[in-house]
Amino acid sequence: MKQIQWSDFTKVELRVGTVLSVQEFPEARKPAYKVSVDFGEQIGTLKSSAQICDLYSPDDLVGRQIIGVVNFPDKQIGPFMSQFLLTGFVQDDDSVVIAKPERPVKNGAKLA
Repeated sequence: MKQIQWSDFTKVELRVGTVLSVQEFPEARKPAYKVSVDFGEQIGTLKSSAQICDLYSPDDLVGRQIIGVVNFPDKQIGPFMSQFLLTGFVQDDDSVVIAKPERPVKNGAKLA
């Protein structure tokens, strides 16, 4: 495993947000959703394509807090522009378990 410096970690903006809406993304190569998340006043609402369909339905996700990387450049995914990375843990079967805070926190709070 490659080691990084503390200064490398501090460059990554891992923020908490609340899922506002989830839509199917049939144009995606792999099953995915279009997810809209409120990251608080400073950052606002951002959208992402997330391959989390194996374990979650749209109804499971709306209102849930997640952790996202909000300072990557936008990425074009088919006809959709993804603005952040929704974080999670990839299982042996390639399903993803979403990373989330263990209790409610203010949207936009930074992981430290």
